[in-house]
Amino acid sequence: MLNPADLGIQIPTVLVPAAHIDPTKWAVIACDQYTSNPEYWAEVRRQIGDSPSTFDLILPEVYLDDPEVDTKIQQINARMRTYLAEKILVPLEPGLILIDRRTAHVPSRKGLLLAVDLEKYDYRPGTKSLIRPTEETIADRLPPRIKIREGALLEVPHIMLLLDDPEQTVIEPLFAHTSDLPLLYDFDLMMNGGHLTGYHLTDPVLLNRTFQSLTRLITPEFTAARYGPDEAPLLFAVGDGNHSLATAKAIWEKLKQQITDPATLQDHPARFCLVEVVNLYDEGLIFHPIHRLLFNIDADQFFGELQSHLPCRITTDRPEGPDNPETQYFHFCTATTTGMVILEQPGSVLTVGTLQPFLDAYLRRHPECRIDYIHGDETIKTLGRQPGNLGLILPPLNKHDLFKTVIRDGALPRKTFSMGEADEKRFYFEARKIRRD
Repeated sequence: MLNPADLGIQIPTVLVPAAHIDPTKWAVIACDQYTSNPEYWAEVRRQIGDSPSTFDLILPEVYLDDPEVDTKIQQINARMRTYLAEKILVPLEPGLILIDRRTAHVPSRKGLLLAVDLEKYDYRPGTKSLIRPTEETIADRLPPRIKIREGALLEVPHIMLLLDDPEQTVIEPLFAHTSDLPLLYDFDLMMNGGHLTGYHLTDPVLLNRTFQSLTRLITPEFTAARYGPDEAPLLFAVGDGNHSLATAKAIWEKLKQQITDPATLQDHPARFCLVEVVNLYDEGLIFHPIHRLLFNIDADQFFGELQSHLPCRITTDRPEGPDNPETQYFHFCTATTTGMVILEQPGSVLTVGTLQPFLDAYLRRHPECRIDYIHGDETIKTLGRQPGNLGLILPPLNKHDLFKTVIRDGALPRKTFSMGEADEKRFYFEARKIRRD
């Protein structure tokens, strides 16, 4: 078999809930969702009741500012030990997990659960590592996440990594073999989350074929044809859970300073992180732009400065996008007008990459203004039309440009895109030990 370590991959020993555990109550959505909606999480708690659940192994970010947050973290760590001691979580034979997710919006999104080597990942600007972020990593967002993970015995994954595999050679062929693979789970998710099915992949022939297909994606020939000559290969790009993966990396770097035995460093469980990999070309993976909403703003002043800093044309009589699909543009709305801005000398592959540096500088010059990041076209239009607001409506993102953009421009500005709707985010189900004790 090809050595998966060359691809930054470990075949993990995954923990899953015992057969008597209700999977619908066990699985809950990623902790970074519904951060302004405590009612969502209260309803999750109500539906779970006293049943074992991943809810008790995570800290929803809606509670990060709770005065009892330290107590909550201690309770999470204690519950991890309990779930292991009482065999609520049981280990599988080392292997990967083939995942099929149905949501209210798509009939299928296919994924592959594996562990990645944090030595092959770097989130610093300008990185050329095999695993890279797609969006800017905000260092100030790491400390609370580090506080949660550094004392944890287990990880439960909501990180999703992306593959640029237009010929669908890695994940999709495995679904021709599901009738021969052990079925691990097949159940409805709570709170409009859809349905989740998982198959255990341990067959050496299928694993080797998968690693061969992954290897092809980082050959010089493939990289040059897709992104241009002399580019370092990019195998996995972080789609969701950017700061969670960066947290795992920060803790691993800290541990490396404390461990002197090279053999221990080689296979330490904290060196790896459990993730789900999805092909960028999966039809069930939908990208949505994240719009910008400015508050307490003088729109005339804003557009005056915009034209001074970015060569552009502003029109109020073009409800549609520009005729040339290569043109960068965005729409806007205020309480009194709507229109479109065409960027004539874009500084990035994507509109948001051209616009965001100007917005950051504008907000520094005008501290009386503030910004929010809005999902949904109708929501941004409604909010943008309120007095004193300005809605900047970004165009749809061509997801097939993502890898090329990250390779050429580096990580995109924060809040560039969303993979699917909120209820399509990854639900926790599997776990993995990240400490030896």
